Amino acid sequence: MDRSGRSGCPIILTLETLGDRWSLIVIRDIMFGSRRHYRDLLNKSEEGIASNILTSRLKKLVDAGLLSKDQDPAHKQKTIYSLTEPAIQLVPLLAMMGPRGARHTSASRELSVRAKLLEDGGPLMWDIFMEELRPIHLGGGKPERSVIRELNTAYEAATARKGSTAALAPVVQAE
Repeated sequence: MDRSGRSGCPIILTLETLGDRWSLIVIRDIMFGSRRHYRDLLNKSEEGIASNILTSRLKKLVDAGLLSKDQDPAHKQKTIYSLTEPAIQLVPLLAMMGPRGARHTSASRELSVRAKLLEDGGPLMWDIFMEELRPIHLGGGKPERSVIRELNTAYEAATARKGSTAALAPVVQAE
């Protein structure tokens, strides 16, 4: 294992990989937003990432082993990005960050509904969500329960109440 960081502290080493402004947003958009192509990541994120920054972050995340990239079988000129197992294991971290942001920032109610659902579902739901992400990104069989469907349903209900749409709708499409 490469320890080229400032120390061997696992928190510092994780922050050196994920601590910039965009890396977790790219992972979030792939994990929750079903955005697996460069163009989708560039154009469908409400944060407005610049193309050079997106290119840099995708390369960094691939090099760090958090994303893999392959030629899209449906379109030979496109690259498809997939979460690797270490990225899928970030679900608990993101599931804990969402409710914190919902409580202590000016996060929108519509975009906070999934964070609340993941918080309420706790570690069991996170595990099921990770099991559901694995066949989408790594291949294999699907679990019986669909957390993706539950997150989509909660989000759609929240946006229907407000009568609007927001940037991360829908969540990952179950394949």
